[in-house]
Amino acid sequence: MAFTIRTTVACAAALTAVTTGTLTASAQAAEAERSAFAKCAAVSGDMAAHLAEQAEAQHRAAVSAAKKQHAAHVAHVTKVRAAKKAAAARAAKEAEAAAKSRVQAGAAARGGAAHASRSQARTSLTSWMLPVHGGIGTPYHATSSLWSSGYHTGVDFQAAIGTPVHAAGAGTVVEAGWGGSYGNNVVIRHADGMYTQYGHLSSIGVAVGQTVSAGTRIGLSGATGNVTGPHLHFEARTTPAYGSDVDPVAYLRSHGVLF
Repeated sequence: MAFTIRTTVACAAALTAVTTGTLTASAQAAEAERSAFAKCAAVSGDMAAHLAEQAEAQHRAAVSAAKKQHAAHVAHVTKVRAAKKAAAARAAKEAEAAAKSRVQAGAAARGGAAHASRSQARTSLTSWMLPVHGGIGTPYHATSSLWSSGYHTGVDFQAAIGTPVHAAGAGTVVEAGWGGSYGNNVVIRHADGMYTQYGHLSSIGVAVGQTVSAGTRIGLSGATGNVTGPHLHFEARTTPAYGSDVDPVAYLRSHGVLF
């Protein structure tokens, strides 16, 4: 700005000198006029160059500022994208971990259920129990003419008609139906090669060939066959046939059943 003022003043002074001075001769006046206009032209050229230089500097500054602003914008966008990518990666990793945790939990639950099922199956195969809840009436080997063998081949459990009767131990049903003086009866073969019989049932709930576990309900107690009242006749045998009986109480106790 100072340069502009100075050059303008110089140009004005030159023109003033030409117009206000005493012209002694036409040639001198013309020369002076040319000199004044030359000075004005030089001043104008300097001003134009200076203005062009200022404009160029301003342009360079604007371009530099624009580049810096663009670089800052690019850096910001890159940072935002990186943050989003990192967040997505974390979310995917957390989702994967959660899915893996659910799979492991499901596998553990299934494993626990399978173990419990196997444990229950082993328990049902190895445990024994009383065939019916009730006190003992007629004991094993009691003598009487009521029986063709002359003695009682089993033990009688007191049970009202319709009382649930359960398999004393795991095994396979080899007889289920009418058994003559035994009335409705069920015979089960066990893993130790022994057999148990359940007589005088009012109804039968199993079939020949069926596999049962300890506690499986095989029928209801009753008073069918040769009886003087409702009860459950229980025998332990070495074969499925009559006459191979052993002490049923001792047999149950050998399997851990307490009376």
